[in-house]
Amino acid sequence: MTRRKTHRFLQNAESTNVIQVGKPLYKTIRGNWRTDYFKNNNPIVLELACGKGEYTVGLAQAFPEVNFIGVDIKGDRIARGARAAQTLALQNVAFLRTDINFLTEFFTDGEVNEVWITFPDPQPRPKQEKHRLTHPRFLSTYQRLLVPGGTLHLKTDSPDLFAYSLEQVKQAQVTNLQYTTDLYSSPLNDIHLGIKTKYEQIFFDKGFTINYLQCKMGVI
Repeated sequence: MTRRKTHRFLQNAESTNVIQVGKPLYKTIRGNWRTDYFKNNNPIVLELACGKGEYTVGLAQAFPEVNFIGVDIKGDRIARGARAAQTLALQNVAFLRTDINFLTEFFTDGEVNEVWITFPDPQPRPKQEKHRLTHPRFLSTYQRLLVPGGTLHLKTDSPDLFAYSLEQVKQAQVTNLQYTTDLYSSPLNDIHLGIKTKYEQIFFDKGFTINYLQCKMGVI
């Protein structure tokens, strides 16, 4: 492990806005995010596979009356988002270090208002299909965790993942589906407030188009 990664792991251990193995809230936070962490009753928004947390932090700045939680298994990435949130003195941000397969261990049914999936690994090989974050098993989890009519967002530069995801959400119990294969030229771009991840900026600068969809889900 590099010295830089070691420093970031130590930072996570000391950061109050990072919840991970070894911290008391890791075992007790399920169903208690508003009371035990945020100390308010505001809506909760998840960014899955958040990486360095650019979206989590950017949205939290734009919407101070909403609680944002970035979820990722990579501790060195989360550390950067956590530090950025602390530098900006954001009280409406948390980072959860866990595998996304275990979301139901940290959130109860109907506890979440929105889910953002921003530039996930497209898992392109057929044998990787079950790992795609828009696979039916994940969509079923989001259905459970979202409030009735909660919103799911997906952004990706992968045409294949987008086509797959669009097919899956159409087969799921969703409403108000909106999508575009060229986000920056679409009216839907207004939703994003100009927030871009590092890799999104790279794609944008190279002239790639960005695919985006949103829909309403949650058990109705």
